[in-house]
Amino acid sequence: MTAQHPRDPQDLAGRHITVAGLGVSGVPAARALAGLGAHVTVVNSSDGERERAQAAELEALGVTVRLGDGDTLPEGTELVVTTPGWKPTSPLFLAAEKAGIEVWGDVELAWRLRGPDSAPWLAVTGTNGKTTTVQMLASILKAAGLRTAAVGNIGVPLVDVVLGEGREGGESYGPYDVLAVELSSYQLHWAPSVRAHSAVVLNLAPDHLDWHGSMEAYAADKGRIYEGNTVACVYNVADPVTEDLVRAADVEEGCRAVGFTLGTPGPSQLGVVEGILVDRAFVENRQQQAQELAEVSDVAPQSGKAAPHNIANALAAAALARAFGVPAAAVRDGLRAFQPDAHRIQHIADVDGVSYIDDSKATNTHAAEASLAAYEHIVWIAGGLAKGATFDELVRRSVARLRGVVLIGADRALIREALARHAPDVPVVDLDRTDTGAMSEAVRQATRLAEPGDTVLLAPACASMDMFVNYNKRGEAFADAVGELTAEDH
Repeated sequence: MTAQHPRDPQDLAGRHITVAGLGVSGVPAARALAGLGAHVTVVNSSDGERERAQAAELEALGVTVRLGDGDTLPEGTELVVTTPGWKPTSPLFLAAEKAGIEVWGDVELAWRLRGPDSAPWLAVTGTNGKTTTVQMLASILKAAGLRTAAVGNIGVPLVDVVLGEGREGGESYGPYDVLAVELSSYQLHWAPSVRAHSAVVLNLAPDHLDWHGSMEAYAADKGRIYEGNTVACVYNVADPVTEDLVRAADVEEGCRAVGFTLGTPGPSQLGVVEGILVDRAFVENRQQQAQELAEVSDVAPQSGKAAPHNIANALAAAALARAFGVPAAAVRDGLRAFQPDAHRIQHIADVDGVSYIDDSKATNTHAAEASLAAYEHIVWIAGGLAKGATFDELVRRSVARLRGVVLIGADRALIREALARHAPDVPVVDLDRTDTGAMSEAVRQATRLAEPGDTVLLAPACASMDMFVNYNKRGEAFADAVGELTAEDH
């Protein structure tokens, strides 16, 4: 098959286009479409102070904005462009489907607007680890002397990037040699035309099933990232579903399946041998040769050692970079230079021999399990919005590490019940609070349960919105509470 060519931006001039949602990607999409001469109407369900400010900005450009009504399809709409998060079953999309109107996501719009010399995409998705892997990949690419950026679901709108708008680090976007692109399942659902140079599905575990409707639909949307790949489809050897998605993908002739593993790699795989990250995929004789890329110690540790899932992320990033022709030395240099974002297994402090780790980004059971696996003796702070998840497997696999558990949040009873079934001897403190101040009490209770050498770990396995604006605020509340302990300690 051949990759689809970008649509001529002039095709959008004069068309009546509805943008579903404001926010990080909706405003750039509306702005770009208006700049191309389209007649743009933005619909948005909420009508708050922030939304009114965004609406005023767009209305100055000739965009019509309807706040407080996200269900009604504007009359005369010829195309809908949606921001991530809007469910496929939303009334707006059902009306569009009934009328035979196409729906694009913001990523699809960006893909269609690329110029003929646009940078290729190295794309990353998965239930967990997307942002870390994309940032590792960008660091490796930069170490190779390539002009690149980590973009997409990571917060830098792709529409701005492909049109050369906006600024990054004080400099205008572009031109780029290659882009490290994070894509969510929401974005992939609405991006049928995207064709990456190479892509990876890091892992798959139940998440966002309320949006996708089933695990099968969720996996299928993740698998779209492999469609039309030209060089490499990278998969997780430990997660066979990711390899199944590669097998099902329609790719360019000559595109290869490349695995990554925390064990010894076979041919066409990257893996670990005696503390060394090695490549047996992008070498001349992969049956008999292996290329040393970096040491495990080069993968940014957060608390004395690199967690296993971060080593897996590093291998995935290395595979994509090697698929793009990056030399081995750049993989090592890029991993050494990489600094993880906050709230991802972030070491906050040691107090009286106890380590305090913030992994507020662990918003589902798969992420929490990876976090719990990184430490030997843990007092676990967990709870929040479960998003339809169950916790039996998580507790069963982690019980041997648990010194104690402190539960917070709206759906904490689900975790408490799983603990009662699979870890009846582990002390549990159930805080019947969902106010933001509960975190301070949670840290105090966890400290009471901890012994020297233990780790107090915030890995909630749940979303944060029952108590906090987002997982960042939850992590900050944890760090503040630990700060209170250190102040008392001194």
